[in-house]
Amino acid sequence: RSCQQGPDSGDGSPGSAAAETPSSEDFSLSLLDTNLPAEAETELRSFIAKRLTKGALFEGMGNVASVGLSIPEYKVGCYYCRFQQENLLEMTTPESDVSAPEYVACFLGGSEKEDTFRLELDKYIQSLKINLALEQKTLETCVKPYLRSWFENAICPIQRVVQLFQEKLAFLLHAALSYTPVEVKNADERTEKDISRFLAAASLQGLVQEGTMTSLCIVMTEEQHKSMIVDCSGPQPQLHNAGSNRFCEDWMHAFVNGAEGGNPFLFRQILENFKLKAIQDINNLKRFIRQAEMNHYALFKCYMFLKNCGSGDVLLKIVKVEHAEMPEARNVVTVLEEFMRE
Repeated sequence: RSCQQGPDSGDGSPGSAAAETPSSEDFSLSLLDTNLPAEAETELRSFIAKRLTKGALFEGMGNVASVGLSIPEYKVGCYYCRFQQENLLEMTTPESDVSAPEYVACFLGGSEKEDTFRLELDKYIQSLKINLALEQKTLETCVKPYLRSWFENAICPIQRVVQLFQEKLAFLLHAALSYTPVEVKNADERTEKDISRFLAAASLQGLVQEGTMTSLCIVMTEEQHKSMIVDCSGPQPQLHNAGSNRFCEDWMHAFVNGAEGGNPFLFRQILENFKLKAIQDINNLKRFIRQAEMNHYALFKCYMFLKNCGSGDVLLKIVKVEHAEMPEARNVVTVLEEFMRE
């Protein structure tokens, strides 16, 4: 069984090689595609072979490690993922002697910061699995260009969205935080995908309770007038039904100020910090609400916190959904809503 490995150099390009099952002691790696120099490719092949021998590569789960290569003579970050060809996977049966080919794809960057994009790269490999076929024609026309565009397609969308929206990014952050549906009109395919990926990366999915997220999505989708429209027909996107708050505007400045360096990893780190701060604020508010169930002074603290945190409108929606089944907490939230409206 073969296993493909796609190395790529520090400027953001790819490559590939193959191996038998990690459980077998005797296997070989065969190169399918690479843009690394021969010496560096041999070193990378050796690194992957060691991982395979140890059984350290699990199907469909990407890993990030530091790899020492003679070119460019320093350690680089390597994302690597083992997978099987999708269409042949269904055709193989336990009785048949034919086993589905296995591959390892590797993407190299300047540091281990690829770890911050692990989920995006895992999704990128999933698409590769679906499209991969062993015919040379498909390899040349589909697989190789796909491998070579990994950096542009998986790492750069956040950076491109920041550069496109500039100060209007605050509205996009607010939509992501409040689960407001976003409709993109008159945009090319790449821009539409970039905006969708940015919203997914900026949302609190996986960080707040699943039930809360589902309920918020239902609430925001039912409020059709709240859907935000992004019209990309002009050089600058035009936004309709857009909302924002001081919290999102402050973070927008962090993104815009970081745009001068043009480092996609910096933008991702800012985005993670943005979500971390939002989660901290939600947890603080929930703690104050628990205290406010028995203490009027704590209720006032709740109100002051909502007033000063910059994202009181969004936080109140989130805790309202989370506390819908708790009578005492729901009463506190109702009082806070009245005060915030006044």
